[in-house]
Amino acid sequence: MIDIYSRKIVGWQVYEQESSALAADLMTDICRHEGIKRNQVTLHSDNGSPMKGATILATLQELGVIPSFSRPYVSNDNPHLKSLFRTLKYPPE
Repeated sequence: MIDIYSRKIVGWQVYEQESSALAADLMTDICRHEGIKRNQVTLHSDNGSPMKGATILATLQELGVIPSFSRPYVSNDNPHLKSLFRTLKYPPE
């Protein structure tokens, strides 16, 4: 996860599978570590099932994080994350 204003990586985890529960755990950890208050941030994500699952949505509501989703079939809705992925895949030498 990246804060698009500061470009700070605020959290990351790698698992063998995707799930709404794992995404919820990550968001809980980030909110605690970063001291995020209710209604302070918006989480923008794709339309994947882990990010639209009941567990993550309930966790976001409990944490006071506002969910936002990309428009279906629009690949450039999240250019900040696409740029980060490119940097991770092809780091400057």
